[in-house]
Amino acid sequence: MGRRHFGSVRKLPSGRYQAGYWHDGCRHVAPETFKTKTDAQAWLATHEADIVQGSWAVPARGKVTFGEYAKAWFDKQVHLRPRTRELYAYLLRAHIEPTFGGKALSAIVNPEVVAWHRALTAKVPGTAPKCYRLLRQIIATAVADGYLVKSPAAVKGASRERVHEQAIPTAAEVRSLAGAVDTRYRAMIWLAAGCGLRFGELAALRRDRIDLLHREVRVAETVTELVGGERFVGPPKTESSRRTVAIPPAIVPFIEEHLASIGAEPAALLFSAPEGDYLQRHNFRQRVWLPALRATGLNYRFHDLRHVAMTLAEMSDVPFDASFGTVRDQGAAREIGHDAVGVGA
Repeated sequence: MGRRHFGSVRKLPSGRYQAGYWHDGCRHVAPETFKTKTDAQAWLATHEADIVQGSWAVPARGKVTFGEYAKAWFDKQVHLRPRTRELYAYLLRAHIEPTFGGKALSAIVNPEVVAWHRALTAKVPGTAPKCYRLLRQIIATAVADGYLVKSPAAVKGASRERVHEQAIPTAAEVRSLAGAVDTRYRAMIWLAAGCGLRFGELAALRRDRIDLLHREVRVAETVTELVGGERFVGPPKTESSRRTVAIPPAIVPFIEEHLASIGAEPAALLFSAPEGDYLQRHNFRQRVWLPALRATGLNYRFHDLRHVAMTLAEMSDVPFDASFGTVRDQGAAREIGHDAVGVGA
């Protein structure tokens, strides 16, 4: 008995050859005809090998454009947080679809992805890694769905973001900033620097999340703002962000003073806008943070405050509150570049 051939080849009235095969209950026909029977059989052999190796993709699916597939992919990402969804939509619209949107998935090749990433890096270096990671994620799903055999998004190091060293405020500078803001936000500066809380976490913080008896603050919610100003209040993005943080003893008096000023309602926001609503990042920056920078002659982002806590927490030989109170190891404090000053000085 002779060897059973994979698929079939037939000669058309035009003299050319058509190849096709059955797989997964469907018949798949080559998208083009062939000049010789050998060429048609070679096409079949390639697809047979893909099936055997587990790398087979539905031929017709590769004709779907990236834009069509990306839209369907995006619509299925119901788990995305609002801000992440907004970011993905922007990256697709501004930086990915102009190059790949109208191309068939099977027409996207690695050299083209490399050139796109190189041009994007030159134009927006901080955004390029985010765009590449999103492109790679979408195409990887297309491979898993059988639209492609292999991902063309394979650019070594393209997803890595360059970390630029940020200046970290000293304890003396934190004290100056806290003294330059309205008293209703002074404890906010100390919690950001002392406990490493983010702006959104501070904006969502309520009185009953503060436990002065055990000197702890519980982070359970965050305020997320979209570009258009819409706000969402919900749990932090990751499990590690849902946390209980120790309050350094040196800043407890500031927290106590602030709690006394907002009343005893457990659900009261610790820090709110003048009208009592959640703080808005833009308004806070314009009305509170920038005036404080001008008054002190400093140049930091509000987010830089949390690095004070992160940096000192990594030091095993210097207690965190030493930078705000009495330093037991003056040499170690000077070594990491933080001034040893008392908060009440």
